Amino acid sequence: MRVHSFFALFLIGILPILLFIWLLVNTYNTTAYNQRKADLQSQGSSLANILISSGYFSDPSIEEVNTELSRIANIYDGRILVIDSKLNILKDTYGIEDGDTIISEDVIKCLGGADSIYQDKQGNYIEMTVPITHNTTKEIMGVLLLNFSTKNIHSISAVLSQKASVLFLTSVILIFVYAFLGSGIYTKPFIKLKKEIGHLTEGYLDEEVKVKGFYEVKQISDSLNQMLLRIKNLEKSRQEFVSNVSHELKTPITSIKVLADSLIMQENVPPELYREFLVDITEEIERESKIITDLLSLVKLDKTVREINITSIKINDLVELVLKRLRPIAKKNNVELIYESFRPVMAEVDEVKLSLALSNLVENAIKYNVEDGWVRVSLNADHKYFYVKVADSGIGIPEEAQDFIFDRFYRVDKARSRGTGGTGLGLSITKNVIYLHKGAIKVYSKENEGTTFTVRVPINYIA
Repeated sequence: MRVHSFFALFLIGILPILLFIWLLVNTYNTTAYNQRKADLQSQGSSLANILISSGYFSDPSIEEVNTELSRIANIYDGRILVIDSKLNILKDTYGIEDGDTIISEDVIKCLGGADSIYQDKQGNYIEMTVPITHNTTKEIMGVLLLNFSTKNIHSISAVLSQKASVLFLTSVILIFVYAFLGSGIYTKPFIKLKKEIGHLTEGYLDEEVKVKGFYEVKQISDSLNQMLLRIKNLEKSRQEFVSNVSHELKTPITSIKVLADSLIMQENVPPELYREFLVDITEEIERESKIITDLLSLVKLDKTVREINITSIKINDLVELVLKRLRPIAKKNNVELIYESFRPVMAEVDEVKLSLALSNLVENAIKYNVEDGWVRVSLNADHKYFYVKVADSGIGIPEEAQDFIFDRFYRVDKARSRGTGGTGLGLSITKNVIYLHKGAIKVYSKENEGTTFTVRVPINYIA
């Protein structure tokens, strides 16, 4: 980790400096050459005006003009040729080709009105052609051929590059030292964090992760502690679930054994007593079967979403079917079952699972109700969701218990729950089904005033 950190810091420090040095040298070269070209263009235009105004083409021996040409050539360490329209060289500041004829493509083009600038690839000189145009007739009288050295620019650039190289090497050394020291400082908290995580993987989940360092490291440490807390809670929940399952499965079996032992220990038991005990045994077996069925339902809901069977159905018909199945139980408990449907609703759901969820809600509302009570089921929808509301006039749920009613095997009143045949798994199954449909379920309740469950499910299934 430290090696990676070192190289990262080293590159982060070196690359900007390298880029800066390259830009500095490149910018200087570009600016210097452009400035030199602009100066030569200006000097060429000025000399062209002097040549026209002095009548140089009629008398190339004018001393003042020749002196000016030599002066400009010396200033820029170069050479100037004055060429007439017949390609004759009237003046060569080097004094080599005076009176000769020049054959040059650039000169011929310039006589046609197209000046040119050429810079050699090594950056040693700039060659430029400037047309000499008559002020009145606009006739091109000749051409100025300027050839000036750029070795001074090249020399300054070389010196600048040398200084930049020294700066770069100095920066590399400093950054190397900084990266070496900094990598140790920056990676130390992460190395410690890695050790802490390794400690956790060995099974020491009861200890908190305590790593001091940068803000980010602290955030990671806090997130790990939150994850640990979550794992501990899940483990505690798992242990409680296993304990509850064992207890719930064992209770009916214990009752059956007690009833059977009672019959075995007694002699000459009347048939009526046999029948009474057998009825009790049958009820305990049914209770055991219901617990196992609900557990299997939870196991199926805990599996992947691939096992969900989505079809487009009319929710109104589904709710009516659920209520039809439960009306006998409501009648038996003397509870009025009311259904309100505000609009036809078509939705993509798993019909079997959603039917199970709604049945649990309505059945609980019936069982945990008061004498001559009521249960009102309503169905509504908007453009995105459909809503099922199950309200009752029952005993209500204490406020402190409302956060736990969806936990497996949780019962508000254990004695009453077992008396009504409840397993403590119904609301957990309902919640899982609703979440499987990417929906939501909420509860509003007050003791002795009733309970309302509101279910919201997307009309179009979200995969």
